[in-house]
Formats: sequence, structure tokens, C-alpha cells
Amino acid sequence: MLQPFASPETIAAIATAPGRGGIGIVRVAGPEALRIAQAVTGKQATPRLASFASFRDHDGAIIDSGIVIHFSAPSSFTGDDVVEFQGHGGPVVLDMILERVISLGARIARPGEFSERAYLNGKIDLAQAEAIADLIDSSSREAARGASRSLQGEFSDLVNALVEEVTRLRIFVEACIDFPEEEIDILADPDVQQRIEDILSRITHIESAAKTGRLLREGMNILLAGKPNAGKSSLLNALSGNNVAIVSAIPGTTRDLIRERILIDGMPVHITDTAGLRDSPDEIEREGIRRALQEAENTDLLLLVVDSSTEDDPETILRDHFSGFAERMPPVCIVMNKCDLGKTAAGLQIMPGAQRVGISAMTGTGIDALREVLRNIVGYAPVEGGNFSARRRHLDALTRARQALLTSHDVLLSRAGPELLAEDLRAAQQHLGEITGHLSSDELLGKIFSSFCIGK
Repeated sequence: MLQPFASPETIAAIATAPGRGGIGIVRVAGPEALRIAQAVTGKQATPRLASFASFRDHDGAIIDSGIVIHFSAPSSFTGDDVVEFQGHGGPVVLDMILERVISLGARIARPGEFSERAYLNGKIDLAQAEAIADLIDSSSREAARGASRSLQGEFSDLVNALVEEVTRLRIFVEACIDFPEEEIDILADPDVQQRIEDILSRITHIESAAKTGRLLREGMNILLAGKPNAGKSSLLNALSGNNVAIVSAIPGTTRDLIRERILIDGMPVHITDTAGLRDSPDEIEREGIRRALQEAENTDLLLLVVDSSTEDDPETILRDHFSGFAERMPPVCIVMNKCDLGKTAAGLQIMPGAQRVGISAMTGTGIDALREVLRNIVGYAPVEGGNFSARRRHLDALTRARQALLTSHDVLLSRAGPELLAEDLRAAQQHLGEITGHLSSDELLGKIFSSFCIGK
């Protein structure tokens, strides 16, 4: 558990978004916050009482008038003394107030430093701190709800319960090692095996929910690829509900990458339309095809669009254009377009592991089925009780914890030794603790909070 953090420095920042608005807030936190507030307003701020005041510069001239609120330590967001000057939301006015605060001894806060202090003072854990940034950056209502649940501690509660269970099991195992006279054969104890299996089951459930939470936060990247006139641009328009791409019977209409963002059941989906795959004498079109292939390396899913009214073979297209990708090849979904023209292309060979969906981008037939396939391929499944916000590092920590527990399970079955079992449980405890920040390096903290906006 982190010890309470007391910084000798007072920090300040504009806490509202850049630009003009009806209200703008300058936030100050630290041991000098109250002194600075009195110097700016000319009166003592009363804790948790909003009072009207004039904000003055060093000559006594009024910069602005508004509300000043004092949140006394430790009952504030950061755990420090915090003062907020709530004035008019003009950037020049806010800059003048901030300059006055800085001249009185505060310094400009680093990105995320207010939230970092809240974490260091034990007001929130690391997962909750990240949820603040996720809530601000939410791109859908579902993502905002998930971030709010994480901020309220739902994700942390699940992880902390796992840590507690692993800790109890580890204590039992290490006690048996330290007191051999009790003659407890923990490697043959069915209760130990059952407890490990129960923990593994709970981790799997949390991993599933966390994966959905990550998709809600980051979204899924989809690349549309295929031969010219296969219907890629028509499919992009059908999925987005807008005519974002030019549709023409002339081959090679799309030359550059066209990006569009849509929502599928609240999950952000970033779709990129690309130049048709063919041997072209046109230098610009060849560059577009090169960019399309390069984009495939960084996508979550490749949608290979095939004209089902022709004899084009998806497997041949993939082999001709994507054979050099090997392990870097993303999952593939074959979209058999123009199914309304009569040919089903049922006899075509589909590469192992790829899914096939018949659609008509022109009439809309099969588009809903395609959306369902996209959800299933990436494992997007809203869980009972609601999703929570999660990040890649959370999934990585859960995966490493699960692997450590699987190893401990193998140790039990092979009777390799209680010391090895204890070490695997320690590793699982370590990995789970990284999620909430109970066991986190300074480097990790720096990376996380540096991604926050200033003033938060």
C-alpha cells in the first residue's frame, strides 16, 4: 500500500478545455494554495464554500470576477489543499489568472499531475486514475459508461478480490513450507488445486470483460482490401451510412487511403478503404496499392472484398498479395459482395480459419450479419452487469497472471515442489498488483500520467 504523499511544491494549471467558453477554471494544489488564493482574491477562502470574489493582479487591478472554492486536505481530489478559481472562459483571461498564480509561487503542473497526486495520496488506485483519462477521451456512450464504472472502482474491486485470494493461497503454501513438522502435503491437497482452478476461472471472466473494455476504449481497426470494382467503397458507404467514398465503375477510382469511423453496438470501428489490388501501369495507383499492403500490417482485421459475380478466388488474391506477411497477417474475413447478382461463389476455396459472409453493399443485404461477424471475430461481447474501461497493459498483466497460475497448476500435477508453487503464486500476485498500482515501477507511472491532459 502506498504511503501518503506530501509534496513541498504547489502546482497550477487551467483545468478546462482550450478555447472560449462560458466558464474557465484555474486549479491550484499544494501547501501554498490557500496563501495564493488569499493574495489573488484578498480574502480567506472557506473550505467547501463557493464564494464570489474578484481576481486581482499584483497591482490590485481586477483581472476577472467569479467563484473561488477551497477543498481542504485531505478531503480533496488530490489529497492536498486545492483551490479553484472559476471565472470566464476566455483564454486570455485564464492565462492572466494562471500567470498571477505562478508569480505567487506555484509552478505549471505536468500533464496528469493532479491525478498522479490523487493516486500517490491513496485517493484512487492506478486503474481508477487511468479511467479518468478514458472517461475524458470516451468516443461513445458505452465507452463513457465503462470508464465511469472503472472510475467508481468496479474493475479494481474484481482485481483486488483476485489478489486477496491468491495472497491467502500463497500464505497457506508458504506456511506449509516454513513448518514442515505439520506434515501437510500441499501438492497432493485437492483443495489447493480447486482453489487455483477457481482463480483461473475468475481471471478468464475478467479477461473477457477487459478485452471488451479495451475495444470500447481503443476500437477496432479494419482494412478493406480487394480487386478493383469488388465493392470496397460501396461497403464502406454501407457500413458508415454515408457516401464517404466515391463509387464508380471505372477501375482504380480509390488511390489513397480513405478512413472512416463508425460504431457497432457502441464499439468504435476505424475502417480504411484502399486502392484495388492489381498490376497497374499508373505510378500513383501503384503507390496507393503499396500503402494498402503496408496498412495491413497494423490492422486488427482484414476484410477481403470479393466480387461474387466473377470467378475471382479469395485464396488466390490473398496468396498473390499477402503471402509475404506470414506471422504478421491479421485475421481475415472474406466478404462475398454482389450476392444479389445471382452467383453465390459457393464452390470457391476459402483459406483455413477465415470466415465468409455474403452481402450486397448496393441493397444492404447481409450488412447486419457482417456486423455480427465483426463483433465475434474480435471477441466483442458486452458482459452481464456492464463493461468497464481497460487498457492493453491490463490485459497483458492478466495474461501473465493467468500463465503463472497455469504453471502453478502444472507444478501441482507434476508434484515438482512446493517452493516452485509458492514462486508461481508470488508471480501471479505481482502481475495482478500491477493493474491497480500496488506494485508499479516509477517508469510505468511516468508513462501513464504523461498521457493525461494538463490540469487533470
